[in-house]
Amino acid sequence: MNMQNKKRSFFDRLTGSIHTEDDEEEGESVKANKKNGNGWMEEENEELELTVDVYQTPTDIILQTMVAGVKPEDLELTIARDMITIRGKREENRNIDEENYFIKELYWGKFSRTVLLPQEVEPEEVEATEKHGLLTIKIQKVDKEKRTNIKVRSI
Repeated sequence: MNMQNKKRSFFDRLTGSIHTEDDEEEGESVKANKKNGNGWMEEENEELELTVDVYQTPTDIILQTMVAGVKPEDLELTIARDMITIRGKREENRNIDEENYFIKELYWGKFSRTVLLPQEVEPEEVEATEKHGLLTIKIQKVDKEKRTNIKVRSI
């Protein structure tokens, strides 16, 4: 498995750790992070992968994720019958010199997550709300048992 194309988890980005495969040869190297002049770990043009909870009720699929510090207009939701994609950006509005930081663990920048849904949903029947940094997306399941009687009319 090529580790260069695999997105790293939030924990991996936070700690700077890199996971390798057991069968990886000693001479093989994995893409390493670059250190800037202050010793901070940086990655170029990467997005954080959001962590999510996905569960169901009898009629809906519910997805929840933390988006604290993100304005609603900086969130983009794309929903198909079998998947949902959440994209966004957390802007850093502070002007603090790097040398003045003791600890810098908060993530600022782009993030995204695509989730394959466990069953078909109605892309038009969606409710997305945010409260105290928790984004909750409620998507109505496709009701395969639903039947509609159609009257035939003469024209």
